[in-house]
Amino acid sequence: MTDDVNKTEEKQDNYEEICYICRRPESKVGKMMKLPTGICICSDCMQKTFDAMNNTPFPMGGIDISGFSPFMFGGGEMPKSQKIKKKQPKEQPAEDAGEVPEGVFDIRNLKPPHKIKAELDEYVIGQEKAKKVMSVAVYNHYKRVYDKSEDGVELEKSNMLMLGPTGSGKTYLVKTLAKLLNVPLAITDATSLTEAGYIGDDVESVLSKLLAAADNDVDRAEKGIVFIDEIDKIAKKRNAHSRDVSGESVQQGLLKLLEGAEVEVPVGASSKNAMVPMTTIDTTNILFICGGAFPDLENVVKERLTKQSTMGFTGELRDRFDGDKNLLAQATAADLREYGMIPEFIGRLPVLFALSPLDKNMLIQILQEPKNAILKQYKKLLAMDEVDLVFDEGSLEAIAEKAMEKDTGARALRAIIEDLMLDIMYEIPKDDAIGRVTITKDYILNNGAPIIEMRTNVTPLLTGE
Repeated sequence: MTDDVNKTEEKQDNYEEICYICRRPESKVGKMMKLPTGICICSDCMQKTFDAMNNTPFPMGGIDISGFSPFMFGGGEMPKSQKIKKKQPKEQPAEDAGEVPEGVFDIRNLKPPHKIKAELDEYVIGQEKAKKVMSVAVYNHYKRVYDKSEDGVELEKSNMLMLGPTGSGKTYLVKTLAKLLNVPLAITDATSLTEAGYIGDDVESVLSKLLAAADNDVDRAEKGIVFIDEIDKIAKKRNAHSRDVSGESVQQGLLKLLEGAEVEVPVGASSKNAMVPMTTIDTTNILFICGGAFPDLENVVKERLTKQSTMGFTGELRDRFDGDKNLLAQATAADLREYGMIPEFIGRLPVLFALSPLDKNMLIQILQEPKNAILKQYKKLLAMDEVDLVFDEGSLEAIAEKAMEKDTGARALRAIIEDLMLDIMYEIPKDDAIGRVTITKDYILNNGAPIIEMRTNVTPLLTGE
């Protein structure tokens, strides 16, 4: 019992006390005064309270504060989502530092680029150029974070901007990368961001999500990754007569975050208000990755590539690039500027690369090869009922062709499989004698039914085999 109490007290000691009045943490205002009701008040607010009491025209001496409850003021115990973990003391010298615990990210267990890419290969099909670029950029970024040398050479941040059609794997790449590195990750849509003072989220809300992902540990959050999706939606609005509060203004607001600055961030909320604790996050060592589909950017690239003379033997044909589905790979900073991204914003995202659209063969591979492939998930689900699920070759091609028609990339695969497997997942548990289900091309094309085999004809697949 005593050990449990000690563990609880030790866990509580990992969090900072927060002033009930000004909502500033202990690291900013110093030691707190704890009242009998459990409320903590900083010395500044306590002094202001005494000054106010002395200046009142009626006597206030002799008030018993023990009768007051924090709930009288609409408060109470601080929610866990708003508790801030205490910062760790400065790092020990290398000779005194112990071994790095397993699973904790540190420069001593940072994998080289070829190993990072090899692990990405297990989860992501294709996109070789993108995986290579990301592996090198991440490796260089975290070498920069843990660089303690004082030779006067300062390493620049390697923030990334990835272009790619919908469903090509932008978000999945970043999620997989953060999981492999064991660092906190915040994913947000640029569409929800607006200029400060307008309805919507301020740019600081991006860091609030990162802090929440790091369990309110500021030190850990300052080495995390932020992925801002739909970044193309904050391009400058053309021919707009009203204030562009969700376009260029958001780009301007993100500049200080991308470059590196100390930012006041609300804890446990997406907006600043009087009842939310605030903490300071230094974005210098946070890796920012921005991604977007950038529709119609191909037209900008095509216009640049074909602006040479269209006459003569060396002329460019205007329709030469019409069939090129990978035009985004030839996009440059000048094309993005023409699209509506401001130069200062592009300059803070030096690593620019594009993801290629998925073809039929890649979609077939995505169905069955990654560690978390959707077909493997359904096979596992039916294996729990001791039923073997088989997809013949023709069925995989038919599924990929259907997905190509939807033109939403890998996202279409999940929707198609969910629809196909609905009746099977509903009917199979009814009959314990079923041992195998084979999905055929005819079933995919609505010309037939799956092949059902009973246990007497096939060896049942046991869970875990």
